[in-house]
Amino acid sequence: MALSEIDRNLLTRCLANKQGAWRDFVDRYMGLVVHVVNNSASVRSMRLSASDREDLVAEVFFAFIDNDYAVLRHFRGQSSLATYLTVVARRVVVRALLAGKNAPTLSEIAHANHDSTNAEQRIADREEVERLLGKLDSAEANVVRMYHLEGKSYDEISRQTGMSAGSVGPILSRARSKMRLKADPTVG
Repeated sequence: MALSEIDRNLLTRCLANKQGAWRDFVDRYMGLVVHVVNNSASVRSMRLSASDREDLVAEVFFAFIDNDYAVLRHFRGQSSLATYLTVVARRVVVRALLAGKNAPTLSEIAHANHDSTNAEQRIADREEVERLLGKLDSAEANVVRMYHLEGKSYDEISRQTGMSAGSVGPILSRARSKMRLKADPTVG
């Protein structure tokens, strides 16, 4: 999709520092940036507080205006502006999340709720998780254990397993899909 006339006008106004242009830009793309922040955290099994979410959104918008709108100046119009901004926003958010935003992972949340669950249920849940992990090949099971049960980052998993950090996400995604299918064959 090519650059729309609305976005072309908005971009021109922002780069020319026209009054109200930045406010219009933020109004137009706030929902997109919030969605990217939420989705990026969700994919990494991280829960964000409202404050963390606001900080990440602000960080993305700052990246857009940093160095005299360098990100916007580099836009070449070969895609829609929304697509371009989504890619930039995702990179900013992922970098920030990996740099140590202290949002708890699902495994940390599970450990926090650990005491409130009765012992029988914990044993049954653990047995179910082990059964599902047993259905994966050893590399997938190892990555799932390290990420979800031990709370390790992609970089830590990469260092411990020798696989590239970029391959950890796809492995986790495939493994989760397999586990969902094994847990409930009607899901697929």
